[in-house]
Amino acid sequence: MFFHKKRNINGLLLLDKPKGISSNNALQQVKLIFNAKKAGYIGTLDPLATGLLPICFGECTKFSHYLTDSNKRYHVIAKLGEKTSTSDSDGVIIKKRPITFTDLQLNLSIKELTGLIDQVPSMYSAIKYNGISLYKYARQGLNIKRSARKVSIYNIDAIHQKNDLIEFKVFCSKGTYIRTLVEDLGEKLGCGAHVVFLRRLQVGSYFSKKLVKISDLHELLKKENIKNNSFFNKIDDLLMPVDSPVSFLPEVYLSPKKSYNFKLGQTVNFNSNIKNSLVRVRDKDNKFIGLGKINMEELLIPYRLVSTFGN
Repeated sequence: MFFHKKRNINGLLLLDKPKGISSNNALQQVKLIFNAKKAGYIGTLDPLATGLLPICFGECTKFSHYLTDSNKRYHVIAKLGEKTSTSDSDGVIIKKRPITFTDLQLNLSIKELTGLIDQVPSMYSAIKYNGISLYKYARQGLNIKRSARKVSIYNIDAIHQKNDLIEFKVFCSKGTYIRTLVEDLGEKLGCGAHVVFLRRLQVGSYFSKKLVKISDLHELLKKENIKNNSFFNKIDDLLMPVDSPVSFLPEVYLSPKKSYNFKLGQTVNFNSNIKNSLVRVRDKDNKFIGLGKINMEELLIPYRLVSTFGN
């Protein structure tokens, strides 16, 4: 790229991460195309995985943890009869077993893996041990003892098995490792299994119906005239508002005087039927200025403010 001064841009991009690159690689490519000063992604997807990777720019990063903590939905295809070193097809096969389970055994195994379950994260995960991601230890042949975590598998549905492949969709809580889920299923079925296809379909209230591909951005880059900023206008139009990650919270509007005080971090009087709740605060021009909390004394207390927007 040939830009010098990085841009202060703010908003949320719903990226369709391609297969074969890390989430961080995808982020860096997008950040470069947008020429953005600050950006981060939500919820790591393995190189094998595709689908919804939310990218927060600028002030939107202040609210990204609301999406990090949200539920996710995936489309999964696993290969039965083979266990691999990484629990997916990027690894080497370390054990082969015949596929002999019955439909009843499959249904029981799915049932056992639904609800609140314990999961031991894969060594090939981004979880950090002593500040270093586990997968970096794994690549050196090291095995770090991991504690089991509680995760919720709300449902596993659309299950279809044919020969040595099984396909399903899973709706789960934050922190769920699909590779671990598939490996655990393989062990319950007595044949082993590993992920061959994984696509994230949903993060919180966002679905994968209107995702932006990196290739789409490159196409715009080719077509538009960057010198007159038409390219940046086009790609900035793809961004969702800064408060998108907190769109589930109610909105309140402040007068110019109260907006001014609120933006300075001051508590303001505010009569509302909303009590003891976080709210999205907007000024009279409908501009989002941050999160506040309304308490029982009818006061609006600043909770997380956004800096003044602008390039």
